Amino acid sequence: MPTVSDWAEAVPAVLDLLGIERADVLGHHTGGMVATEVAILFPERVNKLIINGPLPMGEEERSNFLKFVEEGEINFVHQADGSHMQDAFAGRYRMYVDGGGTPDPKLITRYTVERFQGYAPFWTGHHAAFIYDHNAALMELLVPTMILTNTGDQIYENAKLAAEMRPDFAYVELEGGGIDIVDQMPEEWADAVVGFLTKA
Repeated sequence: MPTVSDWAEAVPAVLDLLGIERADVLGHHTGGMVATEVAILFPERVNKLIINGPLPMGEEERSNFLKFVEEGEINFVHQADGSHMQDAFAGRYRMYVDGGGTPDPKLITRYTVERFQGYAPFWTGHHAAFIYDHNAALMELLVPTMILTNTGDQIYENAKLAAEMRPDFAYVELEGGGIDIVDQMPEEWADAVVGFLTKA
């Protein structure tokens, strides 16, 4: 069962293959935890870090997240009539609406397909994220870091908590959007990223 650290430990080999000594590292949601771990394990390879959607949390919240994974993902049943695909589409559609966005059927289709196409069971990503101690990890970071969030994100409050824990980090929040902020507000998101990376 993969962990955030397992994924982070693969990053130097990728950088080596690409001939990159040091890089700016950005991750979104679970990827934000992987990016955090990369900066902790290999700070000499990281120039700047952007965590888009950090997830510090208490034990009750962690327990609720893991319960969600068990009930909705680990115990997921593939239906003979394929209705699980329609249910998955509908769930992601609702999530998009709850985030204040106007759903794009083409994007929702892509998200739904991506959920099922991995080699590993699709629940392993959420499981790895929810067992990761982002609270402790945030306090270990030494590289220049920005927290990026948006007000419609499901874990917006967690991002604000992360900013309180590390007031020395840069902090940018975008108005609106949902968990798919990169697709919903690409120009605003890219401007925030570039603004941090180009700042001396």
